[in-house]
Amino acid sequence: QVQLVESGGGLVQAGGSLRLSCAATGRTFSSYTMGWFRQAPGKEREFVAAISWNVGNLYYADSVKGRFTISRDNAKNTVYLRMNSLKSEDTAAYYCVADPRTGMEVYRTGSADYWGQGTQVIVSS
Repeated sequence: QVQLVESGGGLVQAGGSLRLSCAATGRTFSSYTMGWFRQAPGKEREFVAAISWNVGNLYYADSVKGRFTISRDNAKNTVYLRMNSLKSEDTAAYYCVADPRTGMEVYRTGSADYWGQGTQVIVSS
């Protein structure tokens, strides 16, 4: 059974930092694009970031560029999202994804084959 399990969410003050982790089990995702989406209450789900299987290509939403950094460790089947300078508008449930297509296609379509259950991030102002 394929699972993506997120961790690292929580409550943080504006301007603070968090690092989300997503561990994949059930299969190897070393050849897959991995990424993050988020959904705030009452809002549509939105793309946050994606990283290609060989770490050669990174994609970020304009709203997080310069503040968030995505990385991955294929040996650990894990993807990370380092979030700095957090703002109240970053408050959302964050979902890890994995997909065999490119990061650009994941970004453009807003979809992915595999999804985690989500981890909540709350930024207090």
